[in-house]
Amino acid sequence: MAAATRRPKIGLALAGGGPVGGIYEVGAMAALAEALEGADFNGFDIYVGVSSGGFIAAALANGLGPATLARMLVENQTDEVFDPEMLLRPAFAEYLKRALSVPPLLWSSFRHYLSDPWHLGLFEVFQRLSHAIPAGVFDNAGIDELLSKLFSAPGRSNDFRKLKHKLFLVATDLDSGESVAFGGAGYDEVPVSVAVQASAALPGLFPPVKIGERYFVDGALIKTLHASVALREGAELVICINPLVPFDSALAAKRPHRERLAHTPEHLVDGGLPVVLSQTFRAIIHSRMRAGMDRYKIEFEGADVVLFEPTRDDADMFFTNVFSYRSRSRLCEHAYQRTRTDLYRRRHELGPIFERHGIHLNVSVLKDHRRSLLPHKRHSDLAATVGALDASLQDLEHWLQQRAL
Repeated sequence: MAAATRRPKIGLALAGGGPVGGIYEVGAMAALAEALEGADFNGFDIYVGVSSGGFIAAALANGLGPATLARMLVENQTDEVFDPEMLLRPAFAEYLKRALSVPPLLWSSFRHYLSDPWHLGLFEVFQRLSHAIPAGVFDNAGIDELLSKLFSAPGRSNDFRKLKHKLFLVATDLDSGESVAFGGAGYDEVPVSVAVQASAALPGLFPPVKIGERYFVDGALIKTLHASVALREGAELVICINPLVPFDSALAAKRPHRERLAHTPEHLVDGGLPVVLSQTFRAIIHSRMRAGMDRYKIEFEGADVVLFEPTRDDADMFFTNVFSYRSRSRLCEHAYQRTRTDLYRRRHELGPIFERHGIHLNVSVLKDHRRSLLPHKRHSDLAATVGALDASLQDLEHWLQQRAL
């Protein structure tokens, strides 16, 4: 009797990116799940999530598939998992705590100044009042509450140790600056919902999350994509999704007029401080992610790491307001269609990689331009014809390249 074929160990790594990142990852995974035969997004061996990616990774490890998550977003079901508005509740408890600290801080500063008024400057002495500034503007306790309820349903668990597959949620220890993978040895007693809350606690926006005697903040502070966690666990294939890339306005300007957003500024500085900060943050974390991807090739030579992310001219991903339901629905569909296009464009490169791990890339699914996440949406015959023509031209281009070799 022939020995059973060993199934390759497969991992999924989801990067951070706030609400917009989580929505993009859901749409991208819906496209991947349709086109990758043999890839069960609820049956991978290892899940790694950071920030909003941790939110989605925890849902997948609990049996909520890409199609279900997309339906919750696109159809706006009452029990939707990812509601960005819950992240906009003011952190009243933090405000009160800091407000109560003002009188003793003020009195302490005043006494310190009176002890040597000739040598101490007022600014220097009263600088300690900065301790009264809240550590976060919004309250992210809703994440813990929502996920605790969601993962209490039959067949799901809020306990890392009871999940069918390994789940790792990465956060940063505020006092040491080190990454911690909740779900790993010594860190698996923390509820999954609390670990997600800690991993998504972006400094300045949300207060650090206290777990035991330590405080944790967003895992993306060290790096946005911790695929190495899955690789060290023995993953032979890691599918990665990174939703945030720097925007290239010059490249976007070359797109056909019908594909550009009307409100896209010619120069990002025209968008004000939020846009400047967004571009800066994306550039920093993307550079670090790319450096990490290069190291994986050397450190884990026998493993395959496949990355999916938006193009740098994707204005939808950079400028979309995800706190509007209509925008969330459109962005999820956008991610779905863009990932289908990316899969088809890279099919000759990715096909053999996936085949090595028992996954077949179904090109016919990608050629079906009538597919959509949006309910009741129908593409016109003209749009379907144009899509099919584009696919045929890409096939012809590949054939000519092969003939030239």
